[in-house]
Amino acid sequence: MSAAVLYHFPFDPGSRSARLALGEAKIAHEEIVVRPWEPDCPVAGLNPSGMPPVLQTTEAGKPLTLCEAPAILGWIEDKQKTPLLLSTDHAERGEARRLTAWFDRRFTDEVNAVLLHERLEKPLLRLGPPEAKALRDGRAALKDHLAMLEPLAASREWLAGRRLSQADLVAAAHVSVLDYFGEISWRSYPSLKLWYMKLKSRPCFRPLLADKFQGLAAAPHYADLDF
Repeated sequence: MSAAVLYHFPFDPGSRSARLALGEAKIAHEEIVVRPWEPDCPVAGLNPSGMPPVLQTTEAGKPLTLCEAPAILGWIEDKQKTPLLLSTDHAERGEARRLTAWFDRRFTDEVNAVLLHERLEKPLLRLGPPEAKALRDGRAALKDHLAMLEPLAASREWLAGRRLSQADLVAAAHVSVLDYFGEISWRSYPSLKLWYMKLKSRPCFRPLLADKFQGLAAAPHYADLDF
């Protein structure tokens, strides 16, 4: 295998985290879009959970398969001669890991499991229209999370501290999917908006801005760097 191959679903936040990290590290790779709900999805034979992202690469001439975003981001960091997405400062490293866990657990459970189920999974699986109560609950949870992030963005250069970290890429991966569906009222979170604008301007973010969800156009500002 001459280059890494990333199996991903464009609107899966974990897949977006992996794409952002690979782009930030400038690691050459091929991307293969998968649909994990289909029985013939190739990821089913690579990851016991059946979920993307999965990265196939080689280490010392031997094939290596990395399943899901934490493993992929960890591998990317381990490959660096100097820290790339985790600070040398122990406090900032700890904060980056705390925020990453926050998004991978609480944000996923309280926001994505509701809003993305209604806005994304139901159309794909033909499960009927969104439920009004579920949308209200998911949007209320989203507001609570964004309200917790706003003071962090206001008081720091990046979410975990003075430098870009895994926490920023993971947070942006989650937020960007919701932003595609127009679920974020950015005027209510001015500092978070500035943080997101900085990330959208990085080269690693450009492929995400070109993603298209079949049957639904992105929010008008989605691909704008200065919105």
